[in-house]
Amino acid sequence: MAKKQIHNLRIDHLRYPDKGIAFLDSFGDKKEVTLRHGLPGQLVEARCGKRRRKWEGQILQVIEPAPEEVDKRKLPCPEFGICGGCSFLNIPYEYELKLKQNMAWELLENFSKEIHNSSVPSSIIAAPESSGYRNKMEFSFGDSSVDEGVSSTLALGIRQRGRFYEVTVPKNCVLIPESFKAICLATLEYFRRTDERFYHKMRRTGTLRYLVLRRGEFTGEVLVNLVTTNELDKSHLQKWATALQMLPFDIVGILHTTSDVLSDAVVPESVDILWGRDKFYEKLRVNGKSLTFGISPFSFFQTYSAGAELLYSTVAEFAGQTERIFDLYCGTGTIAQVLSSCANEVIGIELVPEAVEMAIENANANGIENCRFIAGDVLKILDELPQSPDVIILDPPRDGIHPKALPKLIAFGARKIVYVSCKPTSLARDLPIFIESGYNVSTLRFHDMFPRTPHIETVCLLERR
Repeated sequence: MAKKQIHNLRIDHLRYPDKGIAFLDSFGDKKEVTLRHGLPGQLVEARCGKRRRKWEGQILQVIEPAPEEVDKRKLPCPEFGICGGCSFLNIPYEYELKLKQNMAWELLENFSKEIHNSSVPSSIIAAPESSGYRNKMEFSFGDSSVDEGVSSTLALGIRQRGRFYEVTVPKNCVLIPESFKAICLATLEYFRRTDERFYHKMRRTGTLRYLVLRRGEFTGEVLVNLVTTNELDKSHLQKWATALQMLPFDIVGILHTTSDVLSDAVVPESVDILWGRDKFYEKLRVNGKSLTFGISPFSFFQTYSAGAELLYSTVAEFAGQTERIFDLYCGTGTIAQVLSSCANEVIGIELVPEAVEMAIENANANGIENCRFIAGDVLKILDELPQSPDVIILDPPRDGIHPKALPKLIAFGARKIVYVSCKPTSLARDLPIFIESGYNVSTLRFHDMFPRTPHIETVCLLERR
């Protein structure tokens, strides 16, 4: 078959994270074709070609919708399919949960045959709400044009699918609360009246980069952070901050961060408080215990507070009552403090010093005395700890655990390891190593922490044989 030919394909199933799998018969040879953003049962017209020995296709149009698919004209957001925020807004939420569980389970089976052989039961915990749940958004400044290279009105919102500079203004977004929409629109309206333009990283022109919003779902507090280059006209900052203070929301801090790095990551070079404070507070209630957490601009915190309560309840259940717990990649110490009533001692390790400072501050504010937090690389700190844990909690970044840290973790001989993963591929990569080293997978539980997106959180309980 020649490259880049157009074919009609029926999508058979989904593969993590959001890949439709179809099959193309070519002279008796059945080829597997991967299609982004499809649904099982759809008949699609796709442009197909071979890339790195694998067949991939781009969906040009849906000829027949999936049986569960909702008519696009009935969706609450007309930008669905253009905006890159959602993947599953066009199906019932119950069906979305089924697809996610199937994708995660297939992935773990394929990477870790021991899981399949042990017939480990799994379940998925639904999100308390499937809309308006996000407590953090990083909006991008960009171009409202859908044509590459055409200059048009300044925009602020969510990047469009497959585009670098075009963004969709989130007027109808179902993922974010009303406060985020209002702050985003007020910021956009202000800077449209100025001469400032979005930062174009290829041309290295413009000054406006991101608007990062964070809030406490249970406190209502909102922290606003404008990220620009150093070339921004600073006379705009106080005027913009004053405009935001007129909004009817509990904005507790307005910050300005400068960053001249070429990458898309927000790498702060300086952070200035324009008004209020540089952190917000959130409350979580887990297993009847209420905790308050101060969260700084760049500290990690789960993006769904109500979902985090359910997730941490599972972690506490899997950990059980024990003597000593190591909480690795602990962030601001949320899990460590949740588990403080489950152990005599909890030791948290985190690379980011700012997060460790917040963890210590939060533990003191919550009256928790049996948690100790250490700033440093997990790979190095593990060599310096004289104690051995009974339970290890792993909640690593998306890319998983450093390969060199795995033998050190296993050498502790902990009775239990609770692995919390926001990327099943990282978990699937690491599980065979734990199994070969004497651990069994006792329980798997999936949590939907990201409704309407393909992402899923997995909690795995490993017990030493």
